[in-house]
Amino acid sequence: MPALADDIGFLLSRASGLVVRATNDSLAEVGLRVRPYSVLVLACDEEGGISQRDLAATLGLDPSQVVALVDELARRGLVERTPSPADRRTKLVAATARGRELRDRATELAGSGGQQRLGRLTPAEQATLRDLLTRVVDDPA
Repeated sequence: MPALADDIGFLLSRASGLVVRATNDSLAEVGLRVRPYSVLVLACDEEGGISQRDLAATLGLDPSQVVALVDELARRGLVERTPSPADRRTKLVAATARGRELRDRATELAGSGGQQRLGRLTPAEQATLRDLLTRVVDDPA
């Protein structure tokens, strides 16, 4: 890896893969993976629901990928699509009571999975890493 040791893109990708893999392993207990878990969290956090377009933008996914993720969660009774009061053509993805309950357990599991890799860093280092990554991914527009 010496040739890639200074390549920030490679290191970010490798670190992401390791954290996602560990988190997926932890989330398997409740039948989730990182992407559907992320959709569920966002649906729980938005009172009244969040549009699939906003989900796609937030997660950096193609809208067709979000449709498949929402379909999966809806089949399990964790989210439901509801009409938007502002635009009847838009469907909002809202968490069900069952989805909110599962999200709470999944959040604990996701945290422990991520800590399998990030636990090598002190809490202060983790906070610094979070701040730096937030600056990288925040859209200034």
